[in-house]
Amino acid sequence: MKLSSGVRFMLFASFFFALMNVCVKLLPGIPAVEIIFFRSIISLVMSLTVLKYHHVSVWGNNPKILVARGFSGAIALILYFVTLQKIPLASAATIQYLAPIFTAVLGIFIVKEKVKPIQWLFFITSFIGTLMIQGFDIRFTFLYLIIGVISSFFSGLAYNIIRKLNTTEHPLVIVFYFPLVTLPITGIISFFFWVQPQGIKEWGLLIVIGVLTQFAQYFMTRAYQTEELSKVAILKYIGIIYALSFGFVLFDEHFNLGTYLGMVVVLLGAVLNIWYKGRNTVQKHPALK
Repeated sequence: MKLSSGVRFMLFASFFFALMNVCVKLLPGIPAVEIIFFRSIISLVMSLTVLKYHHVSVWGNNPKILVARGFSGAIALILYFVTLQKIPLASAATIQYLAPIFTAVLGIFIVKEKVKPIQWLFFITSFIGTLMIQGFDIRFTFLYLIIGVISSFFSGLAYNIIRKLNTTEHPLVIVFYFPLVTLPITGIISFFFWVQPQGIKEWGLLIVIGVLTQFAQYFMTRAYQTEELSKVAILKYIGIIYALSFGFVLFDEHFNLGTYLGMVVVLLGAVLNIWYKGRNTVQKHPALK
């Protein structure tokens, strides 16, 4: 099965996001909002540098919509980082994978994309897999469940806005607005809860988080710009494999046979959705065969 460019972009994005999650988990002493503050500075500088080099206007053609993307992304990220620091890596990633479902549902109203009934079956299949993976974890309280669900909702909203801008904005302009909006929000909050980073490890991790974020955001933006939401959104579920692996190796987060079965179910839903969308594309455009 040949992967489309949008699918490849999302696979790259998922891997970079997974590495970023590990780095955040390695900074338990730094408030989540402060990590995002540093991440935003690095991402802003990198985006601005590349856009200036290519002589692309940083302000874009739809500033109001771009600000809305940045604001929704900021809320989603802050809440996600809170869960990432407070509960096991795999559990935080699991609840975040509600985002593709919100993405598909909101996409019906925002970008007028149709979702076939059988695709809902694929979504449900993958989500059931995430529930199997999580299992019963007493460290995953109801409070963090609610925080995670709200984060996922705003992630789905942000992804739809990216899709809406697919033909009118340079991908790095969209990426640029994310830290542009996030920086003042996190800066103000961090002022009241500031914790000074210590040593090469903490400063180094903060820099790496910013760089990984830039690559992840760029590839994710390209994925949502070049592919239907319902096809690439579900690929984020594959990130659970990274979360489980890194959690086990680096943070001694154990899982059992049920977790492995959950991984298979997650991948089954994702692969079936890719296959179905690819088949429909070929049927509508026979020249692609």
